[in-house]
Amino acid sequence: MRRTKEDALATRHALLDAAERVFQRKGVSSTSLADIAAEAGTTRGAIYWHFKDKADLYNAMIERVSLPMEHALHEAADTTVDPLPALRSALLGVLTKISTDPRTRRVVEVATHKVEYVESLDAVRQRHLAVRDECLADMKQVLSHGARMRGRRLPLPAEAAARGLHALVDGLIQNWMLDPRAFELPRAGRQAIDAYLAGLGLG
Repeated sequence: MRRTKEDALATRHALLDAAERVFQRKGVSSTSLADIAAEAGTTRGAIYWHFKDKADLYNAMIERVSLPMEHALHEAADTTVDPLPALRSALLGVLTKISTDPRTRRVVEVATHKVEYVESLDAVRQRHLAVRDECLADMKQVLSHGARMRGRRLPLPAEAAARGLHALVDGLIQNWMLDPRAFELPRAGRQAIDAYLAGLGLG
């Protein structure tokens, strides 16, 4: 029984690995489940054993990489001490992982440049929105808490400040993915995040 579970898990990971490669080459909308099965050296039936459809497979691929990064933001928001260093560390950790880890980079490229939110991929869009909203909520909590600890008022509503920080980091990632040779992502991120926090009076 244990071997069967191990085999099933290995097949699941092989399918996710194959999906990463094919999505990167062809784009999500242009990729069929048959393409992924062929890449993995298995059958479409094996895909349906593990995943409901292509959107379910895509979301599982994203979760395999992004959940640890999302967890870091949750930890920053939940800390009882000064949350700003934890937030800064979490964001810089994300940028560093994207620029140095091949799997993370591949999946982020698929998520930013190789997916279309067509009707059949609505579950992908919904997950993207849910993750964005969770990140915004965490950032809002951290910025509000950090300002209170410093006895300061943010110069704009916390929700707007969180949206600005999220857009800053998201924009850096998207522009770097277009041309990774244009700038060093962690270094540019550190400078931009520090400048943004300083502008909020939280530097």
